Order: sequence, then C-alpha cells, then structure tokens
Amino acid sequence: MTHSSTTTPSPTATDTTTDTATDRGGAARPLAGRVAVVTGASSGIGAATARRLAADGAHVAVLGRREDRLKDLADRLRPTAAGTVLPVAVDLADPGAVGVAARTVGSALGRVDLVVANAGVMLGAPFETAGTDEWDRMIDVNLRGLLHTARAFADDLLAAAAAGGPADLVHVGSVAGHALYPGWSVYSATKAAVAHLTRNLRAELGPRGVRVKNVEPGVTATELGADMRDADMRGSLERMRTDLRPLAAEDIAAAIAFAVAAPSHVNVAELVVVPVQQG
Repeated sequence: MTHSSTTTPSPTATDTTTDTATDRGGAARPLAGRVAVVTGASSGIGAATARRLAADGAHVAVLGRREDRLKDLADRLRPTAAGTVLPVAVDLADPGAVGVAARTVGSALGRVDLVVANAGVMLGAPFETAGTDEWDRMIDVNLRGLLHTARAFADDLLAAAAAGGPADLVHVGSVAGHALYPGWSVYSATKAAVAHLTRNLRAELGPRGVRVKNVEPGVTATELGADMRDADMRGSLERMRTDLRPLAAEDIAAAIAFAVAAPSHVNVAELVVVPVQQG
C-alpha cells in the first residue's frame, strides 16, 4: 500500500460536505469535500473516473493491481486536484486484501462516502472451447471483487448516509447484462448478476440513505478485452469498436459524475450509456 501526501489536508468524517464549492478560478467543484474510492483505476474507465472526480473536488483513492500505473495517475492528478489523491495497490479478488485497502484509505482520507466499483475483465470465447480459468477470472473480478469492495466500504457509506449524506455505491456494469452477445456468455452472466445485485442492494440500503446505482456502458474504446486468449474474439471486439464511433472512457466518467452529483434525495439508479449508432 502506498500513501503519497499532498499539501491538501486529509478530510475527516466531520468535514465532508455536500455543498458545491468553487476553485480559485471560479470553476464549480460539485464534489468538494467528498471522499471517493475508484477500483480498476489503473486504466480506462477507472482512470477517467478518478480524473473526473478529482477535478470535481473529491478526495480520491485509486485502487487496482498495477501499482506503477496508480502512482503515475496520482502524480498527474495532484497538481490540479482540489483534494488528496491516494494510490492503493490491491488484488480485489482477495477479500482480506480489500479489507486492508479499505483501512488504508480510511486512515489517510477519513470516512468514504462515494465508491465506484469499476474493476472488471472481459474474456470472450465460444462456450464449448473457452478456458474455464478465464471464466473463473471473470467471476472473481467482475462479481466477487465487486462484492468484496461493497462490503469493505458498506459501514462507511451507511455512516455517511446517517450523518445526512450523500452516500453513493456505483457499480459499473454493462449492456451485456441484458443484451445477447454470442461468445460472451459468461461475461454477460457476470454483468447480469451485477445488475440484479444492484437492484437488491438498492432495496436494502436505499431506505437507509445509500444511493446504489448501476452504470452500464455500451461499446467503449478501452484496453478491456486486450488480454483474452481467443484471437477471433479479439478481432470481433475490435470490429465492434471500429464499425461505429465508440464511447470514450471519459464519456462514462461524465455519466458517473452526473449521477453522484445529483441532489442527495435523488438516485440515478440505472444509467445505460451507449454510442448513438449502437441504438
């Protein structure tokens, strides 16, 4: 675990605010005073979301496996960030490690009131020839990792809500959770599980003030899927991204920022974000 300090004091549970602040140049900081965690932050949607939340005024802990990338991201964000940026290397499939990471974040930044569970892997292959180890990896990261992340920060989110909120748990799902994509059956199944988990957690935690939401991207240009073994599926994915104008990671980050900046009594519960040509 790594903690790099900045000149901005770390917040405590008592100085988190829901008021919109501005920086010295007059730019709005709608997330000023909030303490955010973003998983899968070493690239793609996670890195873009960390950049956006930091720009909007939040203190941000960036979590992922690739420590060098997390440190580089934090170094690039600090000169313009209003709050602290904390890189924390962690394997989200290891529940014990996630708990340690949560305590590291709490010690450095105080009570967390915004969690973006974004980490995921996408490994396509025909069902009858797919490597079952790739199935296991998707289940471990896309579902178990998301569960462990939510559990590790649940007490913080409930405490933030009890103190007057807002408190947000954001799951980054996929349109694959409710659309049909041959060759992506297990990936799609993990995202369908995320969608229904979100709905049930919304029913469980919403009455206690925690806004649980699922943001579902369509075709997005990121490195997701680059590590799948099936060459035909890699080619299929590349064609998906070139046959239309795909979303950028920053488009999803903007959608997340919009959802978490809503008034504290409003929950943007399910947000599907797709390229116009995807329909």
